[in-house]
Amino acid sequence: MVKEKTTKQSRRSTALPDTTGKQLVIVESPAKARTINKYLGSEYVVSASVGHVRDLPEKNPKGIKNPVPGVDLDEDFKPTYKIIKGKASTVTELKRSSKKASGIWLATDLDREGEAIAWHLAEALEVTPENANRVVFNAITKKEIENAFLHPRTINMDKVNAQQARRILDRIVGYQVSPLLWRKVAGGLSAGRVQSVAVRLIVEREREIESFMPNEYWKVLGYFTTDVDNVVTL
Repeated sequence: MVKEKTTKQSRRSTALPDTTGKQLVIVESPAKARTINKYLGSEYVVSASVGHVRDLPEKNPKGIKNPVPGVDLDEDFKPTYKIIKGKASTVTELKRSSKKASGIWLATDLDREGEAIAWHLAEALEVTPENANRVVFNAITKKEIENAFLHPRTINMDKVNAQQARRILDRIVGYQVSPLLWRKVAGGLSAGRVQSVAVRLIVEREREIESFMPNEYWKVLGYFTTDVDNVVTL
């Protein structure tokens, strides 16, 4: 009974202020959200996604046998995303607020991951790209924030697709190579696109060392001159 009461109180404390007629801004960090809200003023409501809200599922749905969960290897590696465990309430709250807001601004980080998070948010909130303003900034200062909101853009799908390719490749390698490690090396080990390449380099270098054939050789140092009259014997 106490646990249920605490859960309800927690939900109420994380609810966003009323966004009716206001601009909803979504960032990644709660700390950034509070600071940015001060700079933008009362016409804006700034909330945080706390990182990614969607990802590839860890397991296949019941009845589906797929060697790589969330990635269709027979359909051009088409990904299927789901809301990350523990983020359902965040997405629900943001979706409710976005329906009331007069505008939506995706102010996630300016790197590839941040661009992907902005796209995932738009997808999860059922917001069309044309109705979402993408803003980026290098510093959390009043000048930078105001300048960013004066120059919004659309989501950069090249960056999004680059992140998707990295994530899908990680999943393909990890889910097919990790089981091999469990059988041949030790349980609990994981493999990914980075670890696999590193292991390959180490193996190739070790093979070079093992196949090296030592040969005896000598260095001969000589000095030559045509001025035989001034030769100094060492």
